[in-house]
Amino acid sequence: MHLKPRRSTVVPLVAGALLLAACGVRQPMVGREAEVRSAVTNLVFNAVRHTPPHSEVKVRWAGEGEGACLEVRDNGPGFSARHVPRLTERFYRVEEGRSRDTGGTGLGLAIVKHVLERHDAELRISSTPGRGSVFSCHFPAERVSRASRRLSATGDTDGRSG
Repeated sequence: MHLKPRRSTVVPLVAGALLLAACGVRQPMVGREAEVRSAVTNLVFNAVRHTPPHSEVKVRWAGEGEGACLEVRDNGPGFSARHVPRLTERFYRVEEGRSRDTGGTGLGLAIVKHVLERHDAELRISSTPGRGSVFSCHFPAERVSRASRRLSATGDTDGRSG
């Protein structure tokens, strides 16, 4: 799996919200692409679903020490810190009145947590009511440096080696 550096990309979403994506470094990573894509998709869809019109969802991939971090940040309604310890439980909902009919199954963050654990990574969550939330996936140096060594050994500059 490989994310290439590029300038920020701005994508208009429904109801006037914007998705801003930034990939600041060329940071290859060892992992199962479909699983990591599923985790990232869950985080982005959650942010979009819970962010009001005319607001922003920012996605950032960056080096972090010897490791790397993928961050999804929104300026939506946020939630109380008391919910954070339970957010990755299956079927847990911040808004008790929500059902599958109004959006989601309550499994998304449980899937994210499971995928990250399989990749030796950690999900960190912070939120401030009325200001938004940040969901960050911290991948250890072992996942990033192994990928870099593999690319160097194979001469693969696209990150597509098997």
